Amino acid sequence: MYRIILSALLCCATAAAVRAQQPGKGLTATLDCYYNYEHKKDKEGKLIRWHYIWDEQDSGGLSVWGHILDSLGVQRDTLHHAPDAASLQHTDIYIIIDPDNEKDAAAPNYMTAADAAAIYNWVKAGGILVILQNDGPNAEYERFNLLTEKFGIHFNGDLRNTVQGRNWEQGALRIPPKHEIFPNVQKVYIKEISTMTLKSPARSVYTDGKDVLMAVAKIGRGTVFAVGDPWFYNEYVDGKRLPPEYQNYAAAADLSAWLIRQAARKK
Repeated sequence: MYRIILSALLCCATAAAVRAQQPGKGLTATLDCYYNYEHKKDKEGKLIRWHYIWDEQDSGGLSVWGHILDSLGVQRDTLHHAPDAASLQHTDIYIIIDPDNEKDAAAPNYMTAADAAAIYNWVKAGGILVILQNDGPNAEYERFNLLTEKFGIHFNGDLRNTVQGRNWEQGALRIPPKHEIFPNVQKVYIKEISTMTLKSPARSVYTDGKDVLMAVAKIGRGTVFAVGDPWFYNEYVDGKRLPPEYQNYAAAADLSAWLIRQAARKK
């Protein structure tokens, strides 16, 4: 028991030291609010923006991940229009989550060839792109593949890791030791995920059986990380829902640190 307590204290001290150093100071992480632009009615019947946004406190928000980035010194921003060279030049990390389909929005903002070219050129110049897609029924992927295929990543739009009720093991993924992105994680939870088909320059950083679930691509001076699920929204990182053996919060912290390292290399 003493060793367990000592180990926990050391981990907390290490985490505090990392936060104190703020390795992401001077970097900006920008969240897309164009391809994902969902609304719902509040208690008064007014339409409000929701789902995968920084300051959203409920289960579908990103406030917990936002706080992780804050603790590392990363400045957060939001892009409300289609990306172009002028807007992307002000960010280091660009995050696109769950692009809308017709179920999500009456008039979805689809990926276009011009948008894809702007993002590709930004990555090639040193940008760090994070893509958290979704399964086919819950996101648009046919047009969105215009972007991802530039990096060798094709989202299949299928449905992997369906979970019945609280049968958590159906969504369990075991991370191998010394993983290049998630070194402090052994087990995570991801449900209803789209698999990927890859070609160069993309490579798998997590394959389960024959299914590629996470990928990285290096383009010029930049980097792309992709997974077929929103993954880091509050419901599965705030520690309130999942059993304690699932380390989604630690995975969000590891990914954040890895993104900072990739961005720092271009400075």
